[in-house]
Amino acid sequence: MALRKIRIMGDEVLEKVCRPVEKMTPRIKELIGDMFDTMYDGMGVGLAGPQVGVLRRICVIDTDGEPYVLINPEILETSGEQTGNEGCLSLPGQYGQVTRPDYVKVKALNENMEEYILEGTGLLARAICHECEHLDGIMFVSHVEGELFELSEEDEEE
Repeated sequence: MALRKIRIMGDEVLEKVCRPVEKMTPRIKELIGDMFDTMYDGMGVGLAGPQVGVLRRICVIDTDGEPYVLINPEILETSGEQTGNEGCLSLPGQYGQVTRPDYVKVKALNENMEEYILEGTGLLARAICHECEHLDGIMFVSHVEGELFELSEEDEEE
């Protein structure tokens, strides 16, 4: 696997709507592996296709050691509310307060193109919403309440 260049806010690819994945190919399999490697290298919890310059409806998420591949994800249900700091690998070092659902149910295809349902709360719910929005050209900054800010190293350790 390889690390891919993460596109930074301002890159037009991040504002485009992605195309669905019709079938699994060797290139898509390689892309998924590269996306996990890139996400882990950047110490992120999610990464979407456009963030590495690929306009396909693919995102990878790992909030707690359980990696998920979401191909052509579709959010079916949300409930509750949570507000917290949110960041993005496409806007390094910048964070903002964002309110998201506290529960999300999403339908997607896995790396074998098998449909499955993923339900998540807390950080997983936040990551699902965040990454699915990337696939529609939406960045988290459009939801930030107040100003963007940088976290100090002491803040990150808490």
